[in-house]
Amino acid sequence: MSRTTRKRAPARPPAVTLPFAAPTLKRGLLLGLGAVLLVGGIVAAGLARLPERSLEMARLASADAGFQIRHVDISGTHEMTRLQVYEAVLTGPENALLSTDLAAIRQRLLAMPWVADASVSRRLPDTLMVHIEERQPVALWQHQGRFRLIDIKGQVLAKTDLARFSALPLVVGEGANRRVREMLQLSAAAGGISDQIEAGVLIGGRRWNIHFKSGETLALPDTPAGAKAAMLRFAKLESDLSDNQKLLGGPYERFDMRVPGQMTIGGAAIKEALDAAAKAAGRQALAQKPATI
Repeated sequence: MSRTTRKRAPARPPAVTLPFAAPTLKRGLLLGLGAVLLVGGIVAAGLARLPERSLEMARLASADAGFQIRHVDISGTHEMTRLQVYEAVLTGPENALLSTDLAAIRQRLLAMPWVADASVSRRLPDTLMVHIEERQPVALWQHQGRFRLIDIKGQVLAKTDLARFSALPLVVGEGANRRVREMLQLSAAAGGISDQIEAGVLIGGRRWNIHFKSGETLALPDTPAGAKAAMLRFAKLESDLSDNQKLLGGPYERFDMRVPGQMTIGGAAIKEALDAAAKAAGRQALAQKPATI
């Protein structure tokens, strides 16, 4: 007799009834996800700032360990004061030596009028080495009634306390500072009479008038080569004349050499001589005119 075994269906778990509706559950899940993302963002931001905070802690630790700028060794300065250099170098409250930005210090130094070049380095444990190459003053520049000290590139170095530079050459006029090299070359071409030059005046941004201490003016051509050649000829002519025939310090006021190979001389003495000659010629012509009855 066979026995038949019937399998029982698995029992179903009892139904669970949530205490809130499905839309409420969805909103809760979204809010929870937002909170997780917010916390994660805050943690990530904190981790991202770890290098910055580590560097700050290392900087403070190095300063506490003695690696702090206590001395600034300055070389190469003549016109600049040490205080001016200190103000460009020491900008932070701690000035930790190891973390000091040497490139930034150099850029601040290069922005100063007197500085042509600068180098900055560290010497452990507490010294910053600064070497400065200063610009060299070569002339005074007069423009709009004001005097300024300039270097060979026309860079303004100083605007006040210029009395001790009064022996330097003087250039006058708009843009004359940028062409100071030309004026210095003309002064060199003047040779023995260079010490009689009072100023070089740039006319119309094109050419130079040379003003002499004795009051005369020499008008030069508008090209550097032509101006130099004219200056050489004038200086040779002046040096070849005897003392009682000199052009400078005599009865003349202006020498115009703008036309190559020519020199026109002007002045009150020349005008008086020409007027006297014209009058004499007129009297002679009148005397030779036959009388009419």
